[in-house]
Amino acid sequence: MTLFLTVVLTVAVTLIALNFVTGEKKIDKKLQSLYSVSDPQFLRSMGSLLGPALRDGNRITGLSNGDQIFPQMLAAIRGAQKTITFETYIYWSGSIGTAFADALSERARGAVKVHVLLDWVGTANMDADMLKAMETSGVEVKKYHPLRWYNLARMNNRTHRKLLVVDGALGFTGGVGIADPWLGHAEDREHWRDSHYRVEGPAVAQLQAAFMDNWMKASGEVLHGDEYFPRETLPGQAVAQVFKSSPGEGSESVRLMYLLSIASARSHLRIAAAYFVPDDLSLATLVAARERGVTVEVILPGMKNDAGMTRKASRSRWGDLLRAGVLIYEYQPTLYHCKIMIVDDVWVSVGSTNFDSRSFRLNDEANLNVFDRDFADTQIQVFDADKRKSTKVSLEMWQSRPWTEKLTDRAAGLLRSQL
Repeated sequence: MTLFLTVVLTVAVTLIALNFVTGEKKIDKKLQSLYSVSDPQFLRSMGSLLGPALRDGNRITGLSNGDQIFPQMLAAIRGAQKTITFETYIYWSGSIGTAFADALSERARGAVKVHVLLDWVGTANMDADMLKAMETSGVEVKKYHPLRWYNLARMNNRTHRKLLVVDGALGFTGGVGIADPWLGHAEDREHWRDSHYRVEGPAVAQLQAAFMDNWMKASGEVLHGDEYFPRETLPGQAVAQVFKSSPGEGSESVRLMYLLSIASARSHLRIAAAYFVPDDLSLATLVAARERGVTVEVILPGMKNDAGMTRKASRSRWGDLLRAGVLIYEYQPTLYHCKIMIVDDVWVSVGSTNFDSRSFRLNDEANLNVFDRDFADTQIQVFDADKRKSTKVSLEMWQSRPWTEKLTDRAAGLLRSQL
């Protein structure tokens, strides 16, 4: 009996430990600032280190909040002729969840091949009847890393990707979840502020490849052919790339992208982050940017947030940034869920990734990188509009917060590797 308990305890401890282990690759040395984002070498490095290659001919359209995002996504689904591939972390029951389920089901009944990949944890609030109705209509639904004995060592690895591809030719990605808090136009505290992006051109195939990566893990099935990867078109001028990151494959890729982008900034760095808990190397890279004379601005959620522990851990990391002259703003109207980085008014990264260790090392993520001044200009306008609705945090304000907050912030900061 003692031997049996010892074995059970050993297995349990091993499984728990495996859930906290990140990928094998780990960047712990400061990146040299060798070139700017405008130098051709920067794009060559991004394509070679991250993969896939950056491609021109893309058209990227920014969408703000549910009033703009959901109608376009639903219209794309309803217009599908051959295939729909859809992966998301959050999918909750409610009016918008029902609207998506109905649209996906209608297309499946119309002989469109519909594949939906849902994170098991992020969709815990999804009505089982809604899921069953989709499956009955012919929608192929898979859950990512459900609670099974063979997944116990991967329960802490979630798919955080937000991907929708229609007929292999039109894609969407960004930060939005399929849930009612994302409805509206961030007009009150109950309706969240977020951004999503419509993608046309060669980058859509890269979005599709990111979806296929996890679909194969969840289903063992390879989806390919003209229905999923049609002949590409070149509808725009933007140079773009979609890359994926996960603990099992491409671990640290998204962190490398952030670090290399920050190290290549020369004039202005803007970061909008729903969750911002930088590790030591990320902090040092941001401070080094300030030492080069780069203006660094960061917009974060204010008191309205859905992760109090993460906010406390974030505040524990602000001291060195504020002392270096980093400008930190807290968004006031509602929960702020954006994930955007704009470097030197030309390089933009958007997608599912937060600026924290969970996104950098534990989750499966996918980001869209765009090298285009016109697109960057539109995102700067959005960033500045959000900044006008935010409160600037001064070093004095941060230093003068109550000792109880300083204590709890520091305690939360000790858990930052899992936040």
